Amino acid sequence: MVAGAAVVHHRNKVSQQQAAAEAAAYEEPAPPPQEYAPPQYAPPAPDQADEIEHLAQLHASGVLTDEEFAAAKANIIGA
Repeated sequence: MVAGAAVVHHRNKVSQQQAAAEAAAYEEPAPPPQEYAPPQYAPPAPDQADEIEHLAQLHASGVLTDEEFAAAKANIIGA
Protein backbone atom coordinates (compact mmCIF):
# COMPACT_ATOMS: atom_id res chain seq x y z
CA MET A 1 0.00 0.00 0.00
CA VAL A 2 2.85 2.39 0.74
CA ALA A 3 4.31 1.75 -2.69
CA GLY A 4 0.92 2.41 -4.31
CA ALA A 5 0.59 5.69 -2.44
CA ALA A 6 4.06 6.72 -3.57
CA VAL A 7 3.18 6.00 -7.19
CA VAL A 8 -0.05 8.02 -6.94
CA HIS A 9 1.83 10.88 -5.26
CA HIS A 10 4.47 10.83 -8.02
CA ARG A 11 1.83 10.87 -10.77
CA ASN A 12 -0.02 13.75 -9.11
CA LYS A 13 3.20 15.71 -8.80
CA VAL A 14 4.12 15.11 -12.46
CA SER A 15 0.65 16.08 -13.67
CA GLN A 16 0.77 19.27 -11.56
CA GLN A 17 4.13 20.16 -13.08
CA GLN A 18 2.81 19.52 -16.58
CA ALA A 19 -0.27 21.64 -15.89
CA ALA A 20 1.93 24.46 -14.60
CA ALA A 21 4.16 24.22 -17.68
CA GLU A 22 1.13 24.33 -20.01
CA ALA A 23 -0.32 27.32 -18.15
CA ALA A 24 3.01 29.12 -18.43
CA ALA A 25 3.02 28.50 -22.18
CA TYR A 26 -0.26 30.43 -22.51
CA GLU A 27 0.80 33.43 -20.41
CA GLU A 28 1.49 36.78 -22.03
CA PRO A 29 5.17 37.15 -22.85
CA ALA A 30 7.04 39.70 -20.81
CA PRO A 31 7.61 43.00 -22.62
CA PRO A 32 11.15 43.48 -23.88
CA PRO A 33 13.38 45.46 -21.55
CA GLN A 34 13.57 49.13 -22.39
CA GLU A 35 16.90 50.43 -23.48
CA TYR A 36 18.44 53.29 -21.55
CA ALA A 37 17.98 56.62 -23.23
CA PRO A 38 19.97 59.53 -21.85
CA PRO A 39 17.86 62.51 -20.83
CA GLN A 40 17.31 65.10 -23.50
CA TYR A 41 18.21 68.62 -22.46
CA ALA A 42 16.62 71.50 -24.30
CA PRO A 43 18.53 74.74 -24.54
CA PRO A 44 17.05 77.54 -22.48
CA ALA A 45 14.41 79.64 -24.17
CA PRO A 46 15.93 82.75 -25.70
CA ASP A 47 15.37 85.97 -23.83
CA GLN A 48 12.89 88.30 -25.54
CA ALA A 49 15.19 91.27 -25.09
CA ASP A 50 18.06 89.40 -26.76
CA GLU A 51 15.85 88.40 -29.67
CA ILE A 52 14.60 91.97 -30.18
CA GLU A 53 18.17 93.27 -29.98
CA HIS A 54 19.18 90.76 -32.66
CA LEU A 55 16.26 91.87 -34.84
CA ALA A 56 17.24 95.51 -34.32
CA GLN A 57 20.76 94.72 -35.53
CA LEU A 58 19.34 93.00 -38.62
CA HIS A 59 17.04 96.00 -39.19
CA ALA A 60 19.89 98.48 -38.77
CA SER A 61 22.06 96.55 -41.23
CA GLY A 62 19.27 96.60 -43.80
CA VAL A 63 18.48 92.88 -43.76
CA LEU A 64 14.96 93.53 -42.40
CA THR A 65 12.56 96.17 -43.64
CA ASP A 66 10.58 98.34 -41.23
CA GLU A 67 7.51 96.12 -41.75
CA GLU A 68 9.46 92.86 -41.27
CA PHE A 69 11.10 94.21 -38.12
CA ALA A 70 7.76 95.33 -36.67
CA ALA A 71 6.10 92.00 -37.49
CA ALA A 72 8.94 89.95 -36.03
CA LYS A 73 9.06 92.09 -32.90
CA ALA A 74 5.28 91.73 -32.42
CA ASN A 75 5.63 87.97 -32.85
CA ILE A 76 8.29 87.80 -30.13
CA ILE A 77 6.32 89.97 -27.72
CA GLY A 78 3.17 88.01 -28.44
CA ALA A 79 1.11 91.01 -29.42
